[in-house]
Parts: sequence; structure tokens; C-alpha cells
Amino acid sequence: MLFTQDATNFLRRFQTEQNDFLGRIITGDETWVYSWDPETKRQSAEWRDFDEPRPEKVRRKQGALKVMHMVFFDMNGVILRWPVPIGTTINAQYYKKVLQDKLRPAIRKKRPGLLESGILFHHDNAPVHTARAVTDVLAGYKWELLEHPRYSPDLAPCDFHLFPKMKEHLRGQRFETEEDIIQATKVAIKNLDKCSYVTAFKDWLQRIEKCANNGGCYVE
Repeated sequence: MLFTQDATNFLRRFQTEQNDFLGRIITGDETWVYSWDPETKRQSAEWRDFDEPRPEKVRRKQGALKVMHMVFFDMNGVILRWPVPIGTTINAQYYKKVLQDKLRPAIRKKRPGLLESGILFHHDNAPVHTARAVTDVLAGYKWELLEHPRYSPDLAPCDFHLFPKMKEHLRGQRFETEEDIIQATKVAIKNLDKCSYVTAFKDWLQRIEKCANNGGCYVE
């Protein structure tokens, strides 16, 4: 069990500021999107008569072609979806550049009020995210960084909510090119229910509350 004071601090802030607190949070992460991702057992289920033998299941691997996507969102939806060019090394300098050249302009365009009210920024503890070059940029923008407990993907909204929902729309489809993957990902995000982003933040709050009540976050 990993004890964390961060969960208690998060809840204390919410109790004081309520939805104004959640409404100022922008969270983000990276994920691979493949040219082929097998359907889940539920998705591949097919109707058959009771006396019909079960179809043989072939274990399929993910496609070799893949595109890394960086996605940032708040309670109102996705602010930035950025497909990383093939061959790009995602290091602290690149991540910093995305924050500067892509995310900040997107916030200014889509959520100008957040720049005035003050952004609460959240990402996990990947080395790319915690590098000095990145924290210096966030400090320079005066974006308050919300601490994330170590080894806790179950407390990252992208990991437990957005990415699984997004990929559910993509499973079972085959994409021939990088551009096909990028466009399909764009459509998958666009087709997500607008209410799902509010649901993600409410679920996040419940998970953090559970973490605080347990005295820490479980690590597998």
C-alpha cells in the first residue's frame, strides 16, 4: 500500500471550492493507437444456437503500425489531441514544446476563462512529465500542478476513463496508414458522449476519496 497525503489534500480542496475546483483542472497523458486492436471478448461475442459448437478463438496481436497520441481534457471535453509524428522521441524537451506550442494556444482558443481563473494541471509521474524543463514551464505559466500518487494509473482519468472509452470505438477496425489511425482517433473522441467527461471527473473524485479513506492507494 502506498500512503499518500495528496488524496487528502485533493479532497480538502474540493470540499472548500466544490465544482470551481474541478472546473479548473486540465489532465492529460499519452497513449499508443494501433493499426489493429483486437476486439474484446464482449465485443467479439456472436449469437449461436445452443447446440452449435463454440467458434475457435485465435489470439491476435496488435498491429505493427501505431501512432502516439497526446490528449488533454477537462470537464467540458478534449482541449488538445496531438498525434506525435512517427519517429519522434518523446522526451522532456518535446513534451515541453507541446505544452508551449500546442496546449497553451488551444486553451487560449477553447477555454480562455481558465487562463484568468488559474489552471490546475494534472499528469502522472512519468519521468518526461516530472523533468525540470517541464516543471519550470508550468511554474512560468503559473499553472498549479496537482500531485499524482506514484504507481497509481487507477487515479489518472486518461488511463481509467478516456483512453479505454476512445479505444473501445477503434477495436476491431483495421487501418492501413498513419493518417487512417489519426483520423479514426479523431472521430472516436468526437463521438464520445459529452457527459462522459463530467463522469470521468466524478469517478476520479470517488477514487481519490476511496484512496484517502483507505489510508493510501493500492499498488499491484
